[in-house]
Amino acid sequence: MSQGSFTRISRPVRTMIVVLAATLMLASCGKGTGAEHPPEPGDTAVAKVDGRTVWSSDVKREAVAQGLIGEGEPLDVSSDLFRRVMDEVVDQKLLASEALKRKLDKDPAAQRRLAAARERILGDMLVESTVSDAVNENAIRGLYQEQLKLAKQSEELKARQIVLASLAEADAVKKLLATGASFEALAMERSTDAATRFNGGDLGYFTTDVMPEAYDANLKIAKAGQIVGPFEVDGGWALVKVEDRRLEQPITLEAARPQIVRFLTYDQVRDLLEKLRARSKIQTLIRAPQDVPGQPKEPASAPPVKPGAATVPATPPEAAAPVAKPAAAKPAAPVAKAPAQPATKAAKP
Repeated sequence: MSQGSFTRISRPVRTMIVVLAATLMLASCGKGTGAEHPPEPGDTAVAKVDGRTVWSSDVKREAVAQGLIGEGEPLDVSSDLFRRVMDEVVDQKLLASEALKRKLDKDPAAQRRLAAARERILGDMLVESTVSDAVNENAIRGLYQEQLKLAKQSEELKARQIVLASLAEADAVKKLLATGASFEALAMERSTDAATRFNGGDLGYFTTDVMPEAYDANLKIAKAGQIVGPFEVDGGWALVKVEDRRLEQPITLEAARPQIVRFLTYDQVRDLLEKLRARSKIQTLIRAPQDVPGQPKEPASAPPVKPGAATVPATPPEAAAPVAKPAAAKPAAPVAKAPAQPATKAAKP
């Protein structure tokens, strides 16, 4: 499998609390004054708003919530980004304080929103706690090794191409190559393929099954050093020089790590929700859409799946709260073949 052979799999079921920051501040603004202590060891006070402290951890948390930095990444307090986010945190505190002065927190709608925010944050904390315990280095390495064993390792080749407008031109170039002319130089000089011409026709490493049919048919058994063609392709006639053949290089653990973590995270959250739903009494008080009078009914079942067809992993929720584990099978493992690529593009650098 190639370095790009991981499919795009489920995003992590992890909530980034963007709109809740002001809500949290609104709830905290009503607390009494007194000596303030750093909320985290080594925390630093970076601003004061009417006597209330803004900590560096507050700013970093907001930066993470906005997707400006990753969880655990440093944020220099002297940077422009830190100051910009700090100003936003100050603005949020000012808005929350003014809302309290106007007694907006007493409004029933505000109370419901505050309660919903609290539930969401508590849910996030449970998810983070569950995931941090289960998604560890051993689990990551274990899944990586498991997928390496299951993945089919095909042969790939490295090649260059020259694409000409007509068969006569292709034959003429092949004669020049037979006299010892440089394939790379002729590709730069005469090839009509804009995607590869200026790098000497380089297609990189690829497996023939991801290329158009004409390439697959002509290059499947070609040997290293062999010039194949001309054969007809989309846009003209191709001459291809096979430079190397090798087994696909497995993706490294570090390259695979982010998607493995996302896969394991989603799996843990689905399992957690499945257990919670199983031991809870949940009543749906609204009728399903197909039971609403006058509404068209959906088909009773999905179309049958063809034998041998690959299942598609369930897509994780984009919303703040995760959803229950679907009844479908566990998402497919994160290793798969790269999608087919156009003839004019290099399959791999």
